[in-house]
Amino acid sequence: MFTKARTKLTLYYLVIIMAISLFFSIIIYSGLTFELDRIQDRQRIMRPNPAFIIDPDIIIETKTRIFFSLLTLNLIILGISGVSGYFLAGKTLDPISEMVEEQKEFISNASHELRTPLASLRTEIEVALRDKELKLKTAKDLIRSNLEDVKRMTKLSNYLLELNKFQEDFRNLKFSNVNLADIVKEAVGKNKVKLNLDKVIVNGDNDSLIELTRILIDNAIKYSGGEKIEIVTKNPGILEVKDIGMGISKEDLPHIFDRFYRGDKARGSNGYGLGLSIAKQIATIHNAKIEVISKLNQGSAFKVVFS
Repeated sequence: MFTKARTKLTLYYLVIIMAISLFFSIIIYSGLTFELDRIQDRQRIMRPNPAFIIDPDIIIETKTRIFFSLLTLNLIILGISGVSGYFLAGKTLDPISEMVEEQKEFISNASHELRTPLASLRTEIEVALRDKELKLKTAKDLIRSNLEDVKRMTKLSNYLLELNKFQEDFRNLKFSNVNLADIVKEAVGKNKVKLNLDKVIVNGDNDSLIELTRILIDNAIKYSGGEKIEIVTKNPGILEVKDIGMGISKEDLPHIFDRFYRGDKARGSNGYGLGLSIAKQIATIHNAKIEVISKLNQGSAFKVVFS
């Protein structure tokens, strides 16, 4: 698909460039030949003085040379434009190609995550229906299990909606001056963590910043067992969440913000690998960046730096 699109785009570039090139070539040729014709006309008037007469064959030859010089120049432009146009077409289509590939991967991963609980639901229900002596207690256990799968799918759906919100609907966010210390207090809730908060004013959307902070706190709790978590706010515009937990390996560190990515140690835990993707999206909207320092079995520190 993209090969055909690249070829078409290259042809469009060539048509536009050659149209411009031919247009100016015609103007140049017309201008130069007009001057040669004017010289011939003047020669007819100056015939009494043959010393200043130019041979008409030379004028014809000069016109021919001008024509072939411009033709050669246009062929060179055609060749250079073809190569350049193909290169530029590739560069133009690269972001679209990457977006399509990401979309395909996203749909594939989302389908996989939804397929697992759906398959579990179907299997349990089919087994229960085959049991002609299904007891009330067994039926209740089945409903509880099914309810857990429904909750998982609901959670995934909410994550997907959050991603969509911060990718497409961020223009509806309400930016104002907010205190990061207040954001942290709201996000912490009843979780027991160490707070070291200075008053830090940044321009941002209150609700989305609470969501970002909550994601970082939930991650710290999940991968540290909820022990020794510290949250720091300090000027100029820094929010940091630190934990002493399992940490992140060097291999996993470059990918932790990728959608649906979970490191080896994280695969056994509940989650979909979407939280940090959402956090990064929120940070990007606020012209902030998330820096991560982590060592295996020593813990992690996520620092959000606002510009």
